[in-house]
Amino acid sequence: MTDAASAVTATAMNARQTDAELALWAKSALGHDFADPSLVLRAVTHSSMGPDNYQRLEFLGDRVLGCVVATFLYQQHGEDEGGLTARLHALVEGSANASVARALGVPGHVIMERKAKVQGLHLSDNVLGDVAEALVAALYIDGGWAVAEAFVRREWGRLATEGSGYLANPKSRLQEWALKHRRGMPVYIVIDRQGPDHAPRFTIEASVRGDEPATGEGASKQEAEKAAALALLERLDP
Repeated sequence: MTDAASAVTATAMNARQTDAELALWAKSALGHDFADPSLVLRAVTHSSMGPDNYQRLEFLGDRVLGCVVATFLYQQHGEDEGGLTARLHALVEGSANASVARALGVPGHVIMERKAKVQGLHLSDNVLGDVAEALVAALYIDGGWAVAEAFVRREWGRLATEGSGYLANPKSRLQEWALKHRRGMPVYIVIDRQGPDHAPRFTIEASVRGDEPATGEGASKQEAEKAAALALLERLDP
């Protein structure tokens, strides 16, 4: 057997072993006994591992998540469209989704290339948020709408009860301001990145239509985005 064939075989064996372990975790953490455990495997597999990763599931899960959250916000709040939209985006943005993923123990189950994991990519809001959405899709495909809806209402509903914390996030506050004043969604652009991989420093520009941008710095993109959003908010709504 060639080295390449051996590597493929080893990967397949690891996948099968992980499949069983993930099925047990999913039953406990997600509250669903998967008929097709490979969906869970795919939902926690990063693109660094090849084409069979969570990206397609993430696409679907994002839509299911948004629909369920929009529904319960509509049922629970009598606000106008701008207020509901701000709440929706605050609850389904990366940091909120990542919070759900951490509560479920997702970081310990993310499958990615070793170098990326050593760098801590499996702990980032972006990856964890993507996996959370992919898991919603996996539940929807395997169990149907009722299963996915119950999961989202339970996990994101918990965030909704803590909503003040997410709406206090500068990014959420800027989003709320922009939507209220009909400026569209805020835009964030990385304008500088310095430092080694293990200690990066980002500079990000935040802007809304019709006003000059503001910049912020941080040790992660999320931190820099929040700093930029806060700087812009202080100017827009002192």
